[in-house]
Amino acid sequence: MFYDETSKRVRTKKEITGEDGQIRKGCTVIKKGEIYESHLFTVKDDKFKSEPFLRKVKEIYTDLINRHISDPEQQLKVFDKNSVYLPTKKIGKNNPKAAEIEADNTARQEWNRTADMALISGISEAKILEIKQTEIHEKASQSIKSKGWLPNLFRGIVTKAKDFLQNLIREKDMPPKPTLDIDMAEFRHMRNLMIKVQNKAVKIKNLQDKVLPQLKQQLADTKGLFKGKERKALEVKIKETEAEIADRLDKIPDTLKEDGYPDVQVFMRTFREMESVVEQYNRDLAEWEYQVSRKPTATAKEQHRPPEKQSVLKHLREIQERNKQQPPQRQRKKSIDRDSR
Repeated sequence: MFYDETSKRVRTKKEITGEDGQIRKGCTVIKKGEIYESHLFTVKDDKFKSEPFLRKVKEIYTDLINRHISDPEQQLKVFDKNSVYLPTKKIGKNNPKAAEIEADNTARQEWNRTADMALISGISEAKILEIKQTEIHEKASQSIKSKGWLPNLFRGIVTKAKDFLQNLIREKDMPPKPTLDIDMAEFRHMRNLMIKVQNKAVKIKNLQDKVLPQLKQQLADTKGLFKGKERKALEVKIKETEAEIADRLDKIPDTLKEDGYPDVQVFMRTFREMESVVEQYNRDLAEWEYQVSRKPTATAKEQHRPPEKQSVLKHLREIQERNKQQPPQRQRKKSIDRDSR
C-alpha cells in the first residue's frame, strides 16, 4: 500500500515517485504482510460498567444540569429503582415509535397513580414493592425470555398488576384521619397535609368504587335498537369520569410538591417517621407525668426530667429537611461594565 505526504492512500507507486525515480520524502510504502495500523487498548475496567458507578455519574450530571434550571418543577432527578413507581420514557422529536412509547407511558402512569392511591389508603410500601416485583418485573422477565420484547404484552402485564393493586385498595378501608395532636407546628402542618390528601383520596375512591361501576353497569343494561343515544351519552360520562379520576390522582402529588415533597412515597415515609417520633415523645411525656404524680416533690422532679421538646422539634425538622426537595440557590450574576474593553 502506498501513502503520499498527506498520509492519503494512493493506488500506485508511480504517484509517490519523484522525477529521479525515488520515493518522495514523506511518502510511505507498506509491504505486504506488514502492520500498517494499530490501536492500543487497555484492559477493560469493570468498574465503569458497574451499577454503583453509573448511578453516581447519573447523580453528578443530573445535579450539574439542575444548577442551570431555576424552576424546581423542571429539574431532573435520577429515578430510584427501589421506589414503588415505574419510570416513563421520554419521547424524542420525530421518533417513529412515539405512539408505542406514549401508550407504554400511559400504562406506567396508571400504575404510578394507583401506587399513590395505595400508599394513601394505608397499604404498606413493602407490599406495593412486592406486587411490583412479582406481578410486573418477574412476569415481564419471563415474557421477554420466552417471547421476546412485545410492548403490547408488557402493557398488559402492567395493567393486570394495576388491577390487582386496585382490588387490594378496594378491600382495604381508608385509614382513620390522624388524631395525634401536639403543640408542634412542624407535625401539625404534616398532619393537616395528610388529612388534605386523604380527603382527596376518599373522593377518588368514591368515583372509582361507586360512580364508575354504576355507569358501566348502566351501559351494560342499556340495550336495544332505540337506545343508541343513551349508550353514547353513558360512554361519554364514563370517559369523563375516568378522565376526572386520572386528573384528581395527578393532583395529589402536585399538592405535595408545592410543599417540597417529590412524590407521595417520600411524603408518606416522612409522615410515618415523624409520627413515630411524636408518639415516642408522648409516651415519654406520659411516663414523666406518671412518675412525678407518684412523688410530687422537687427532688423527684429533678430526678425525672420531662422529655425535651426542643430536641424533638429539631428531630422533626431534620426529618423534613432530609426528605424535602431543596431548590437550588440562584447565583447572582456579576454586573458587567459594557464600556470596558
